[in-house]
Amino acid sequence: MSEYNTTDFTNPSTFILQGIPGLEKAHVWISIPFCTMYIIAILGSFTILFIVKMEQSLHEPMYYFLCMLAVTDLVVHTSSLPKMLSIFWFNSREIDFSACLTQMYFIHCFLVMESGIFLAMAFDRYVAICHPLRHSTVLTNPVVAKIGLAVLLRGTIVILPIPFLARQWPYCRTNVIPQPYCAHISVVNLACADTRISSYYGLFVLLCVMNLDAIFIAVSYTQILRAIFSLPTKDARLKTLGTCSSHLFVILAFYIPGLFLSLMYRFAQNVPLHFHVLIANVYLLMPPVLNPVIYGVRTKQIRDRLLRFFTHKGT
Repeated sequence: MSEYNTTDFTNPSTFILQGIPGLEKAHVWISIPFCTMYIIAILGSFTILFIVKMEQSLHEPMYYFLCMLAVTDLVVHTSSLPKMLSIFWFNSREIDFSACLTQMYFIHCFLVMESGIFLAMAFDRYVAICHPLRHSTVLTNPVVAKIGLAVLLRGTIVILPIPFLARQWPYCRTNVIPQPYCAHISVVNLACADTRISSYYGLFVLLCVMNLDAIFIAVSYTQILRAIFSLPTKDARLKTLGTCSSHLFVILAFYIPGLFLSLMYRFAQNVPLHFHVLIANVYLLMPPVLNPVIYGVRTKQIRDRLLRFFTHKGT
């Protein structure tokens, strides 16, 4: 990769995405699971959107939030994976500086939105299980729309300073990003200036937005589990637990890789760079694959509607 390690320049017009450092010879093979994940995420998300639109009984807050999650997953994957696959298949590593900042913005913006949607879904399950008689009056369609708008505005506004700060730094060390996409910290680390304000702001977003969402979700599920285990019969407990198990699985799939990645960056300095990059890609790409699969398999209404659709087509 020596031909890319340019040092005599200031503020390059393009960056070079390295893909998976140290595994360049395996890029074609690595592209197979990445491409498979992209196909599953696209088909799964569109299937969720189609089923919820067609099935009148699914026009409820839980499924509206699920549709928001599907749209968010589509944007996260489409913002990152096409460029990754072009690197793996065609060695197309260059990315324009503005395009890099745009990709950075969309990826981080919609990850924050995804966290907000998980919080909204946790609130929906909390009201449905802990205050079932008030659910239809608390979570009306206008309220759901306002929550969706708040999640959208929060994501767009909170992440907006990140590309603006990244744009102002001088870049004179190298233009090689050791990632297959423009991650915030990977780009800022290339700057030859004091970038602590960018680092601090990124930490603020992580701690005061994403982690705060996780805390509120944990509090919601503590109350939900207390309500479930206070039910009189085992069947009632299992049935109620089943209504929120899918949501719990996708939350764990979203937050656990992020926690593992954060701990690894801070305490596992001797771990090879390609392992760091692969874990970062799992954190970015795996939740949009798992979300429609988990909801499709574990949510009875969606599963039944999908089976009816294929059964009618078969007949």
